[in-house]
Amino acid sequence: MKRIVYSVLATVTGLVLLFSYRTSLDVAQPAASADTAAKSTSSGTSSSGTSSSGSATPSGSGASSSGSSTSSGSGTSASASGSSSGLKDGSFTGQAIDTRYGAVQVQITVSGGAITDVSVPQYPNTERRDQQINAQAIPVLIDETKNAQSAQIDMISGATFTSDGYQRSLQSAIDQAKA
Repeated sequence: MKRIVYSVLATVTGLVLLFSYRTSLDVAQPAASADTAAKSTSSGTSSSGTSSSGSATPSGSGASSSGSSTSSGSGTSASASGSSSGLKDGSFTGQAIDTRYGAVQVQITVSGGAITDVSVPQYPNTERRDQQINAQAIPVLIDETKNAQSAQIDMISGATFTSDGYQRSLQSAIDQAKA
């Protein structure tokens, strides 16, 4: 009888420990749904996005939760003309954001006060799985950016780290365009 009690207690203890085990410490918390209300309603052009390193990225689909954050970086060039949106015309490169799988950097081109072109010169692509994920995620992120005209874009399910780094680098580039 004593063995049965000990084995039941050991089993219960094992199950409690198993279910309380945290599998990942670097989990990105999704942003509140209130961020979607802050989205801009203006839309950009519909040109297709390619990486400025010369490699084209095929389009993909599937967006999920939204979120954004801010960061600062350095710009490449800008002209002095401004517009009603507050963005100066020119080309602006956001800060390279280190993610769990590699750095992400976004470059935007502003013309007439609107984001007309977006490229991603740096993104995780060393592993085959990174290439598969980002071949689908980056074109969607670029389209979201052109439509939202801000960093208030939907994150891509399955590419959370790339989406977070993209948003932070994009916000850095937009901050430069506003300066």
